[in-house]
Amino acid sequence: MPMVVAIARPKLEGNVAVSEDRQIGFAEFGCAQGRAVFWLHGTPGARRQIPVEARVFAEQNDIRLIGIDRPGIGSSTPYQYENVLAFSKDLAIIADTLGVDKMAVVGLSGGGPYTLGCATAMPDRIVAAGVLGGVAPTVGPEAIAGGLMKVGTFAAPIIEVAGAPLRLAAVSLIRLIRPVAEPALYIYAGISPEGDRKMLVRPEFKAMFLDDLLNGSRKQLAAPLADIVVFARDWGFRLDEVKVPVRWWHGDRDHIVPFAHGQHVVSKLPDAELYTLSGESHLAGLGRAEDILRTMLDLWDRDEKA
Repeated sequence: MPMVVAIARPKLEGNVAVSEDRQIGFAEFGCAQGRAVFWLHGTPGARRQIPVEARVFAEQNDIRLIGIDRPGIGSSTPYQYENVLAFSKDLAIIADTLGVDKMAVVGLSGGGPYTLGCATAMPDRIVAAGVLGGVAPTVGPEAIAGGLMKVGTFAAPIIEVAGAPLRLAAVSLIRLIRPVAEPALYIYAGISPEGDRKMLVRPEFKAMFLDDLLNGSRKQLAAPLADIVVFARDWGFRLDEVKVPVRWWHGDRDHIVPFAHGQHVVSKLPDAELYTLSGESHLAGLGRAEDILRTMLDLWDRDEKA
């Protein structure tokens, strides 16, 4: 079995106090003086779940690429948002603290709903949004059924009642997995669709996933449970309120979030385009990092010329 390649540490990592008793962890890559792009991780995931290609592209194209730990992962204080939209208040504080005025936001999978929520709440600051295989609403007038959130919808009430024991169990599981994390990743890849399997065994992606998993979940793993709870609720906004241009990448063989979910959400957004990743599955968007960031820059340029 091949060894994991080394992966560079972020240029800057730290925490931002978003209230008197809560903090959010962040990691920066790329150019410190560049245009800011916040990259919101999937479920599960943490602040370092950013492809190597994205980090290199950011360095070469004056992009300040910032990953964020959602509450309950990495160094972020555990917290249950009332709804998806509530996350935007934290992102606004983080942006203010880091001296960011204008920004683009990109979200993978479980990061997708938060990306749309932030775009709804901050249309004056967010110039563009990118979503990679994003989760769709499960309740309300814009809901669509199916996918992994079908299970999540049933699990959410249980998590709300038994959250603390489940979080402890999740951390214990990660401690057991740590010594065999690389073989475990190969096992997961083996049962994944071909597109994801090819992605997971590429040395640079394997290194990123393992680095992110083992650093982000070193002390806690509450964030994925909190995501499931909040995704199963009303998100706190309607898709037609997202006035920011959204570009959506989705594999047409996605086994986690069905392709039909991407089509559904894009059809409800006022300014959105769907990029179909033919024959690809859930993680395919991570392999299009350069295209995604280039698209965000193009939309930024368009916004400045308007």
